[in-house]
Amino acid sequence: MNILLVEDDLRVSELIKKGLTEQGFTLTLAYDGLSGKKLLASKEFDLLITDIIIPNINGIELCKDIKTIKPELPIIMLTALGTMDDKIEGFDAGADDYLVKPFEMRELIARIKALLKRSLKNKADLVLKFCDLEMNLQTKIVKRNNKEINLTLKEFKLLEFLLQNQGRIISRTEIAEKVWNTHFDTGTNFIDVYINYLRKKVDKDFNNKLIHTRSGMGFILKSEQ
Repeated sequence: MNILLVEDDLRVSELIKKGLTEQGFTLTLAYDGLSGKKLLASKEFDLLITDIIIPNINGIELCKDIKTIKPELPIIMLTALGTMDDKIEGFDAGADDYLVKPFEMRELIARIKALLKRSLKNKADLVLKFCDLEMNLQTKIVKRNNKEINLTLKEFKLLEFLLQNQGRIISRTEIAEKVWNTHFDTGTNFIDVYINYLRKKVDKDFNNKLIHTRSGMGFILKSEQ
């Protein structure tokens, strides 16, 4: 796991670096808010630890800026400012946890592990998978066998519904209600048209077909070669 620490106190930053490195974390150091912001914009990190009182951009402003760009990034604030108002200001800025100096290294490590565990679970919840088909609900990127598939908004919503109900036959009526928010008219075939659109994009170039029709019942996402 890659962690960025923004801390201008060299003694504190070296102590944290030593403690986290011993736990197997990869730690990058920045000594002011502006440098930290640039690093966060150019590299991928799993977690940010920042002091509040740091040069150029303080920790509160850094937290606000980063949460607008990377709202999913867990942030721990380390500070000597320990009043309730200080903590509320930190949480309002988007911090996920707040640790008052001085602190024990084992407490910091425990909080890091808890946040990373929660973050990994949240990321997993944002990705729908079936066989080699993958849909990221946050980035809106769909891939099959690591090849990106371009979908329209309705195609995306239809495939999302199929992925959420994989292995279950879904009727046209249910699809119409859940994806199109309308009642299904048996005299129309718009759902079949969109299913065919999806098949051309998702199944056409693969031997393992995933989207199947069950006559008189509906459709199912299932692996059938």
